[in-house]
Amino acid sequence: MHVAVALPQPSRPNSRLRKMLLEGEHQQQDFKQTISSSQKIAKTLSAFANTDGGRLMVGVRDNGTVKGASPEEERHMLESASNYFVKPALNLTYIEQDYEGKTVLVVLVPKSEDKPHYALGDDGKWWAYVRVKDHSLLASPTSIEVMKREAAGIETKIEFGSKEKGLLEYLAANERITIKEFCRLVNISRWRAGKILVNLISAGVIHAHITEKTEFYTAA
Repeated sequence: MHVAVALPQPSRPNSRLRKMLLEGEHQQQDFKQTISSSQKIAKTLSAFANTDGGRLMVGVRDNGTVKGASPEEERHMLESASNYFVKPALNLTYIEQDYEGKTVLVVLVPKSEDKPHYALGDDGKWWAYVRVKDHSLLASPTSIEVMKREAAGIETKIEFGSKEKGLLEYLAANERITIKEFCRLVNISRWRAGKILVNLISAGVIHAHITEKTEFYTAA
């Protein structure tokens, strides 16, 4: 007599989570094996909130493999980061996901309507960050002013004077320009150049591009 024994079936992998892991790190996704410092992770939270929002996947190595997380401990570190090392504070959403017997804590950071958000640096100063590809970069004074204007809902009105026309003519013939080059081009102060750039960016006439070295501008 043969007795059929039902063997336990292996758990099916979390397909949605697997797809997210395969995406790797990008502008709206970052991997952290663990949160070792509330102050350090505040930089990433600030960058997500100031850009397009994003998700932080805790318990995941940089290469996308899952180590597993201790949700309670990680959540405590993240709440500390949000409440004490980011201003204004952020409302984070936490989702625990099982992946092959290990827990991944997915932390959702919404795109903020109350930006800019600043993170407390090691120097005791508050700095704003933006997300560019898979990096969190320091926001320039120009980009911070654009954020403030967007958050306040200020309508941008532009008068195209000689300075604005000079900039647009330059960009029609050249790929990009920096604020330093713009100052030299039309012979104005950095402060005045910044004001013009903020107006043109807010109006969608030009685009700002932040890099690790400097910020540059292109025609829209």
